[in-house]
Parts: sequence; C-alpha cells; structure tokens
Amino acid sequence: MTNPLVADWDTPFGYPPFDRITDADYAPALDVALAEAREKIAAITANPDAPTFANTVEALDLADGMLDRVLGAFYAQAGADSNDTREALMRDFAPKLSAYSSEIASNRDLFARIETLWQDRDTLDLTPEQARVLMLTRRGFVRSGALLEGAEAERLTAIKGRLAELGTQFGQNLLADERGWFMELSEDDLAPLPGFVQQAARAAGEEQGKGPVVTTSRSLIVPFLQFSPNRDLRRRAYEAWTARGAMGGATDNRAIAAEILSLREERAKLLGYDSFAAYKLEPEMAGTPEAVEDLLMRVWTPAKAAAEADAKVLEAMLHADGIAGPLEPWDWHYYSEKRRVAEHDLNEAEIKPYLQLDRMIDAAFACATRLFGLKFSPVEVPHYHPDARAWEVSRNGTHVALFIGDYFARGSKRSGAWCSAMRSQQRLAGDIRPIVVNVCNFAKPPAGDPALLSYDDARTLFHEFGHALHQMLSNVTYQSVSGTSVARDFVELPSQLYEHWLEVPEVLEEFATHAETGAAMPRDLLDRLLAATTYDMGFQTVEYLASALVDLAFHNGPAPADPMQKQAEVLETIGMPRAIRMRHATPHFAHVFTGDGYSSGYYSYMWSEVMDADAFAAFEEVGNAFDAGLAQSLEANILSVGGSEDAAELYTRFRGRMPGVEPLLKGRGLLDVA
Repeated sequence: MTNPLVADWDTPFGYPPFDRITDADYAPALDVALAEAREKIAAITANPDAPTFANTVEALDLADGMLDRVLGAFYAQAGADSNDTREALMRDFAPKLSAYSSEIASNRDLFARIETLWQDRDTLDLTPEQARVLMLTRRGFVRSGALLEGAEAERLTAIKGRLAELGTQFGQNLLADERGWFMELSEDDLAPLPGFVQQAARAAGEEQGKGPVVTTSRSLIVPFLQFSPNRDLRRRAYEAWTARGAMGGATDNRAIAAEILSLREERAKLLGYDSFAAYKLEPEMAGTPEAVEDLLMRVWTPAKAAAEADAKVLEAMLHADGIAGPLEPWDWHYYSEKRRVAEHDLNEAEIKPYLQLDRMIDAAFACATRLFGLKFSPVEVPHYHPDARAWEVSRNGTHVALFIGDYFARGSKRSGAWCSAMRSQQRLAGDIRPIVVNVCNFAKPPAGDPALLSYDDARTLFHEFGHALHQMLSNVTYQSVSGTSVARDFVELPSQLYEHWLEVPEVLEEFATHAETGAAMPRDLLDRLLAATTYDMGFQTVEYLASALVDLAFHNGPAPADPMQKQAEVLETIGMPRAIRMRHATPHFAHVFTGDGYSSGYYSYMWSEVMDADAFAAFEEVGNAFDAGLAQSLEANILSVGGSEDAAELYTRFRGRMPGVEPLLKGRGLLDVA
C-alpha cells in the first residue's frame, strides 16, 4: 500500500489525510523525503551550468518540498496530540534532521555557487525580494558554519545534532511532568470555587478516570490559585506548577539545560562570536545584547516599583485574614483577585459567562473581516484530533488559506499556545496558499456546555490569531521569507498588535454575550473590565522580565555550570520581589530550551510590544480602530511581506518612524510609576 504521506493528496485544500495516516507511516515517509531532498541538492551542485539565481537559490528553495509536507503534518500532530510512539519518532527525527541541515551547511560546492552569486549580485538584475533572499541564504550558510573546515566543521555538526536531541528531550520531559501530576480535590475543596473552576476540575478528572483534580494546565491552575481559600492546597498546586522539569528522576531538565547552554557557547565560539547571545542577536532588530538589556531594564525599574507597591497591599490583606508572615507566591493570585473585586467591582466568575469561546472566535474573525475583507467558512477536513476545527478563509470569492483551530487542553498536548503552518504561502512552486494552525489550552467544558474563557484566555486567542493573519495574508514568492519568517523580535508584532482589537468597546459590545441568556455584556461591566486591563501589570511585567533577563544572562557570557545558581544570582542582582517568581523557571523554560527559537530571544515579546503599542496608537489617533486606509497599510507593509524586506524599514514605512519605549509603558500603566 502506498504511504499516504508521500502519495498525492486528494484532500480538500491539500490538507494532510490524517484519516489515512498512521504513526507507522511517518518514519518511512521521512526517509523518502530526505532522500528526495538530497537528490535535489546533489542535482544543484552537479549542474554544469554557471550558477544563476534560478538554478541555485530557487532550486534550493524548492528542494525540501516533500520534506516540508511530511514534517508539517507530523509536528502538527505530535505537538498537539502526542503519544509514546510520536514522542519516540520526535527523538529519532531530531538527529536525522540536524544531520541533513549540517550536510547542506557544509556542502562546499553548494556554498561556492551561492558565494559566486553573492559576489556578482550587482550584475544579476534581481528583484528586491530576490536580493533579500540571496542575502539571507548566504548569511544562513555562514551562520551555520559554511566557512568552517576540518575538525571545526565536524565538531559543529556534532553540536547541532546533540542540541536537537537535547531540545526534544527537554520538551518531552516537561510534557511528562505536566501529564503526570494532579491533585485530587474533595467536594469540600471544590465548594468555595466558582462553577467554571469546579467544571474544569471535574472535566480534568474525568480525562484521568478520577474525581475532580487540579492539573498543571494554566487554564485550570491559575483560576484555582485565584479562588481557593485553602492556602495549603494553593501551595501544593503552585509548587508543583513551578517545579515542572525539576522533579528529579528521568524527567529532570536541569542537567539538560546546563549541557544545552555549554554547547551553545561552544557553537558560537566556533563561529567567531564572543557569546551565544552575540551570535543569536546579530540578525535581529535589537542587534546586540546591550540593546536588549537596555530595553528590559528601562521597563524593569517602574515595573518592580509597581509590583512592590502592590505586594504591600496584598500582604496587608493576608494579615487581615489572620495569617502571619510574609506574602508568598501562592498567595498573590488569590489576594490579587480579591483586590480586583474590591477595587474594580470585577471578578473572573462574573466575566467568564460573557466570554464564550465560540463568540470570541467569531470576534477574532469579524475584526479580520472589517480590517482585511476576509471571510471565514466552516469546512470539514480529516483532522488529527476530534477537537480540531477548520475554516476556509477567502476574500472576494478567492481562496486565501485554510485555518485550523485546536483550542482545548488535553493530556496529549504540550502546554501553552502557538501558531504554526502545516504549509506556508509561496508562489515559486505555484500559487501555494497556507494551512495555518492555532493551538491553545483552554479548559474543556462538559459535553453540551459552552466553553468559557477568562479575559486572559481571550487575549491569547486574539494573540495567536494575529500570528495566523501574518501567515494567511502573506504574499511573497519565496517560502523562505513567507509569513512569520521574520526577525524573532519582529514576529510578535502582528500577534500582540491584534490583541488590541479585543479591547475595542464595540467588539466586546457585539460579541461578549452571556452563555445562558444571550444578553450583551452590560455597559457598566464592560467599562469596569476595560478599566482594569492594566490591573496587576506590575506583577505580570516583573514575572516576564525576570525570565527574559535570565535568558539573556544565560547566553551573554560563559555558559553557567549550574544554571539554577546563575538564575538565582540574576534574580538577586535585579532585586526580584520575593512574592513573585519567574514566569518560566529554567527547568520548564520551553521557549528557550526546546530549540533555539527564543534562546537569547525571550525579550522579543517586549521589543515587539514597543512597536505594537505605537502601531495601535495610529488607529487611536484617527479615532477609528477599523480605519480602512491604516488597515490596508498594515497589510501592505507588515502582514503581507513576511521577511522579504528589513523589519525596521517595514515598520517605518507603516508608521513613519521607529517608536520609543513610552507607548509600551503607557499601555502597561507604568508610565508615571516612580
């Protein structure tokens, strides 16, 4: 029987035929795809004709066609619906793919052809996009070690292979810890909790064949910390949540993190950089570790002041409850929620019935319709999991993309939320339209009940959909610069910018409707909700910045032999408030340790926020969040062009200038904090 992964797909929109794909198909398909890719690379280097952009760079861009197709399907399924077999495949695939990547980077004949084109670039009559692709291709080869020879080249290949293995293991250890811990709750434990938390705890327990439980899923554990008056249970839950990856035994990530940091430093030194941070930040907008640290510390000072002022208020509330001693990290969410109710007359249980998942999806779609003229139509395709849903995206009757939403938490799904493309937009191999996936981890309701979101959940949904728009509206020729293939500290701009539309009053007025009555959110509640959007921002900013500063310190200098000790030193140096912990402690810092994507780059959310706050201000300045001219400019200058032009030039073309940090501080309510 023909392997469905390598056969022609007759599915709607070229979606993977998950109804025919089995786990046994992936490994043979990868072997076939790698063999085909290697044949195409060999054909490029064996070509007796002089190198041209078409027979070298374009041919290279097309070489991985089948490989991209196989891996697009595999990683979509393995990340969102893992099992033992898929985890084993991920471990097997990592060194194979690393070896293939290293083969290309060390292919002297291939690099010689690219280098010839680079030297002759002024005579090639390239389009601006082609010139950019040539520059990025050559830079990628150099940064991958194309200029190294002999033992150094061999060592770099070995390092990259080992890093691939370690990153995969780090992620699987984290998933195992998340999957393996739960805390059973009695009916007395449940009684004080709002109905939606009780519901989520019962649903999580049913998945495990038990009574109600708390798991380490953020959509369950955070509400539990907010509402449970039982301090001992809060402490147990919080410490388990923050101990992920550091529970000892076979799933402990601390030694893995140390080895990853050591290998990254060695990799950077082989390539001629003083540190891994210097290597990693060279192609980003920030450029240098010093620029990153300057931004983070400019925000740290007012954020810390705000958090410390809040901590005093919350500690007084703790003492008023008759509890002696200092405010602890497992107390913050609980007393902060009580304070929010007192100061803003606002609580999560009052808000959630108005934030139905389906209505928030409708809201995200409606904003995209008003801004960019997109239409979203439900379609049936053979999904990798029954929870996934699909929509065809079109504009003026023309197909734009296929969008997949997979919103509910489950034991087989890694934590967090993300956007990926099973297939990226390009025109080189035909008019290829993207298949874009948003994955979230919202609490799944009992059958027949609507899924309810927190306001933070709703922001996450809009955030990931902003990434999806960056992929769906891409309009470039070359896949290598398509969609989100941009500088790491630019990639979060579209996602964070799109969050602002959730806060537009007319959006919530239309789509925030009560799950039982269908009534719109009362204007008074809406006003209170929007007035509280910067509530507790000192806490949120401090926990994020601490993680970003630790990430930078790990990579900006000699690799620490003991990352946990280095983490403690950094937190002491910056004066981390004792009642707040890092958003992502080292053993579960998946952004940084499951791959190189956000290593030395966790700061990028804040770098992008400097731009997103300023970008949305453009809409505020004209008094219309749906201004057609600005929306058209946003698509033309940012969302459609991917990495085909320099990020700073693109932003400047949209806004007329680069922004300062003030819009970010204003947006976080920190501008006037001493």
